Amino acid sequence: MSAADLPPEPGPAAPTGAAPPFDPELAAALAALGGGAREPITPENLAVRQALDVAARPRPTVRELEADGRFEVAELRVPGAPDGPDVTLVSARPAGIPRPLPLLYYLHGGGMIMGNARSVLPQLLREWALPLELAVISVEYRLAPRTRYPGPLEDCYAGFVWAAAHAARLGIDADRIVIGGKSAGGGLAAALALLARDRGGPVPIGQLLLCPMLDDRNDTFSSHQMAGLDTWDRTSNATAWQALLGDRYGAADLPPYAAPARAADLSGLPPAYLDVGSAETFRDEDVAYAQALWRAGGEAELHVWPGGFHGFDTFAPRSALARDARDARSRWLRRILAR
Repeated sequence: MSAADLPPEPGPAAPTGAAPPFDPELAAALAALGGGAREPITPENLAVRQALDVAARPRPTVRELEADGRFEVAELRVPGAPDGPDVTLVSARPAGIPRPLPLLYYLHGGGMIMGNARSVLPQLLREWALPLELAVISVEYRLAPRTRYPGPLEDCYAGFVWAAAHAARLGIDADRIVIGGKSAGGGLAAALALLARDRGGPVPIGQLLLCPMLDDRNDTFSSHQMAGLDTWDRTSNATAWQALLGDRYGAADLPPYAAPARAADLSGLPPAYLDVGSAETFRDEDVAYAQALWRAGGEAELHVWPGGFHGFDTFAPRSALARDARDARSRWLRRILAR
């Protein structure tokens, strides 16, 4: 399928005003990376970009993740959905803590077309597992277009149910599980919270949604405003959603588990943390999701980071804005875990 074959995207006309400026530190970091950082993903280059991602993205070994004995790490193969394959989970926890630990059940980013479970773990272990004394499980869910919806979400759900049921074996507290993820992983985490609620699955105590990918319709003001400017723009977004949804892309009756922004009922969900940049494609859909949670009587903490583009804390991890974002996330996690 070519870009011309993608379904039309209804929505607001392209804005005529200027886009929000990038934070100066972030703009400098982006400029140093060159134009490749903003080259969109299209149906034509998707296979090449996926291959490049597999080659370039870190995939640390279990031994490397153990960090000279600071962490206990195991790769687990657990039963998947009834009609699906087994699911790989990478489980890690600070070493030498005999008591059950709270768990961060984490879903990696990459537009549901790229990424892997191991690459995110060094940062998660350094920033949260050690200082907060929590365990982390990262999920190797299947990627689109090879596996379309609902395959990736069912992988995440199966691993979540298994982890909660085997809490004693894992050394975790099944009553203190936070689900979370970034970008596509944030969208999957939001969908997982909906699915667990509706199936009567394990009940997480919070959902950590970092610049989540929530709306397949791709028609918000910010998606038009940041076209060609953000590191993940509406062209890449359309390509990823089409890869995930296939013939269901653009369908009026798409279920909320495929795209949580479609949900009509957000009641009964765990407290949420959402953050997003003011200068990124997902800004308006993420703000709208926080508002919908509040309207449903839910609890949500929302941060819109001024001048942040998509994934700014990955591209410029030492910037002041990235440090502020990490601090805010850690404070929320501490509060949730202390309840």
